[in-house]
Amino acid sequence: MVERFRERFLVARFLAIVMTAVLGALMAMMSPLSAQTPSAAAKPIKLAVLGDSLTAGYGLPANAAFPVRLQKSLKDKGIEVDITNAGVSGDTSSGGRDRLDWSIPEGTQAVIVELGANDALRGIDPAVTREALSDIIKRLQAKGIAVMLCGMYAPRNFGPDYVAKFDPIYPELAKTYGVPLYPFFLDGVTGEAKLTQADGLHPTAEGVDVVVQRILPTVQAFLDQLGSKLSEQKG
Repeated sequence: MVERFRERFLVARFLAIVMTAVLGALMAMMSPLSAQTPSAAAKPIKLAVLGDSLTAGYGLPANAAFPVRLQKSLKDKGIEVDITNAGVSGDTSSGGRDRLDWSIPEGTQAVIVELGANDALRGIDPAVTREALSDIIKRLQAKGIAVMLCGMYAPRNFGPDYVAKFDPIYPELAKTYGVPLYPFFLDGVTGEAKLTQADGLHPTAEGVDVVVQRILPTVQAFLDQLGSKLSEQKG
């Protein structure tokens, strides 16, 4: 009886030793993966918003500007993005092109381009706007930076000829260079007195939130696509 008990004890002890060794080996294999995954997931995408007063935050507190509100909305959805506000009030598309090299920080991985509103307000030749936006996209893509384009519409009081030349710029450039397009940056805000400042052009803080809410799905899709591309490059 004692011998049988002793044998069972030794067998149980042997099995316990074996199981401990197996579990230890499995934990050792999994630990490098678990150590790498959080750091990779936590690393934010570096995004810049190249724009004019609509993104610079004209007439608003700094924390109400479009890039700030966009970053917060993305974070609320669990998307970590480090956004630089590269908006300059009064800028045209040509102005954005001329300052491109020093406005976009080193290491930027993606740029949202929001330019052209001032071109339209000033009646600048649409061919000039098209060329400047085209140059911006090409130069960013040449650096391996992903681009998302925000569209703008010309004021209707300029007449149908101007509108017919200006409005198609954005969808045509998006198609030519294969970049995602948000058709009209001020969608849901233009013409809404409660969402625009006294000038009737620039959004209020509430107006910015409407812009962010409407553009968010397009930005998410843009960042998802970029994230997949970056993962493939690392692999």
